Amino acid sequence: MSERSTADNREQIAYWNDAAGMTWAKLQGVLDRQVEPLGLEAIRRLAPRAGERILDLGCGCGQTSVELAAQVGPAGAVVAIDVSRPMLAVARSRTPPLPGAAIEFREADAQVEAFAPATFDAAFSRFGVMFFADPVAAFGNVRRALKPAGRLAFVCWRGLEESDWMRVPLEAAKHLLPPPAPVDPRAPGPFAFADAGRVRRILIDAGFPAPRIEPFEATIGGTGLEDTVRLLCRVGPLGAAMRERPDLLPAASDAVRAALIPRVGPDGVRMRAAVWIVQAANGP
Repeated sequence: MSERSTADNREQIAYWNDAAGMTWAKLQGVLDRQVEPLGLEAIRRLAPRAGERILDLGCGCGQTSVELAAQVGPAGAVVAIDVSRPMLAVARSRTPPLPGAAIEFREADAQVEAFAPATFDAAFSRFGVMFFADPVAAFGNVRRALKPAGRLAFVCWRGLEESDWMRVPLEAAKHLLPPPAPVDPRAPGPFAFADAGRVRRILIDAGFPAPRIEPFEATIGGTGLEDTVRLLCRVGPLGAAMRERPDLLPAASDAVRAALIPRVGPDGVRMRAAVWIVQAANGP
């Protein structure tokens, strides 16, 4: 079934410039620590080379952009785009990874941005591509910005039930929350790409002829109990529920804390995360 659509990203742009974007910007340090290993594995698969020009899609607060710039070196360049002004402000405040590093942080929507054709050696994303209203159009636009045989690599979440990092806090506070409304699993959101078959169809429709989609799991975290409770009650599925019902935050925090105490180790709270690492190359 085709995923082609005429929808635009206005809702997501508003969302990431309101409370969600401000929350991610405020918690940037803790969030980076949590998801860094997942992004680094996807960067390893992309294998950036010195002198390459790379597009970082949904760059957020810029951690991956800095890492990519370090790998392509002063002879290369990274163009890092996002729709969230609060997160881009954090990204632009980062220290360059080395003298002469070329990183441009640009407020842009990858679905419609007028990229110059065939100018990037590769495109990358860490959890930044599941929010497109029209993913075929977005990836088609990115593909046209890639050089012939240009590479694409990104990491996205598998199903909620597979990642303790988001499942555990939501289940801990579930008894406090109203019954969830039915959700279209294909709607823009963190789990929109949980179905690997859907991701494959989107990329093929966008002109990437032979995408590779591989499961990857890691135990992530390394943050103290209280910082982890604060984080997990403000981002992800539980964070979204708390933005709707802030009056429940104290009780939810207590419930999440109780659920996490058995998972505290010498280096803080650590839990399993399950993702897809997706790779593709520009088609003819």
